[in-house]
Amino acid sequence: MKKKFLAALTASAVIVSMAGCGAGEDRADADGGGGAQVEGGAGEEDTEIQVFIAASLDIVMTELADLYHEEHPEVKITFNADSSGALLTQIREGYECDIFFSAAQKQMDDLEADGLMVEGTRANVVNNQVVVVTLKDSGTQVTGLEDMGKAESIALAGGSVPVGRYTRQALINLGMLPATDDPASITTQEISEALGGVEISEQDNVSKVLTAVAEGSCEVGTTYYSDTYGYEEDLEIIQTVSYDLTGDVIYPIARVVNEEADEAQTKAAEDFLAFVLSDEAAEVFESYYFDTDVE
Repeated sequence: MKKKFLAALTASAVIVSMAGCGAGEDRADADGGGGAQVEGGAGEEDTEIQVFIAASLDIVMTELADLYHEEHPEVKITFNADSSGALLTQIREGYECDIFFSAAQKQMDDLEADGLMVEGTRANVVNNQVVVVTLKDSGTQVTGLEDMGKAESIALAGGSVPVGRYTRQALINLGMLPATDDPASITTQEISEALGGVEISEQDNVSKVLTAVAEGSCEVGTTYYSDTYGYEEDLEIIQTVSYDLTGDVIYPIARVVNEEADEAQTKAAEDFLAFVLSDEAAEVFESYYFDTDVE
């Protein structure tokens, strides 16, 4: 039996339930009450789908769920937002999931290799870009990755987190870290030593990196361009890291094998996935600084 994901199981998860009271209303934990019946659809049961999303997708996916819910009030969407690596681990451990939306190809490759992906449902949705950020008027001497060692403190995601892996790959390509087939294996201590002993605060997802910088706990950090949405008055983008250094930052999506899902749940998962891949959804992604020009 698959396990329902509960907020109490991981402090870093962000869970949003779309209840059936109108778009954007009544967010609750995953174990909250069921959605409302479709108006005029007496006797039709509500359907709940579990959607695991990279933390950097939390805001945009909440808006997309609001839009979807306007046309499908009978479908309750429960989001679990965390680092892609943590989400993959939860799926492997048997937590119920209908759709996985990753911030990197590696985790999706692993899901497919494990036989946990519904064949033929994988698609690339958006591209993102790594940026180096600081508080406005911080007075930092840092101008980018090349001289991050000038900072008093750095917020950096762990290697299992896609943005952490992309940052490590960029540092390798700059010659600041030794080449390796597995950039994720490079520890924050090794990065600190390579940067001259600077203090590094390791975070377990990209949202926590952003928070560490926005709250002034760390002088600089690496996050995604899309995560700076809503922080324009607070944060300064010091550097937009080129794809030559990180590679493409593609976000793939796919349905997850859920043998316990009934026909209605499976249909709802298929339909919501199609909506995420629609032109309407693309416009929303672009408004949150994602690039939808992907192959």
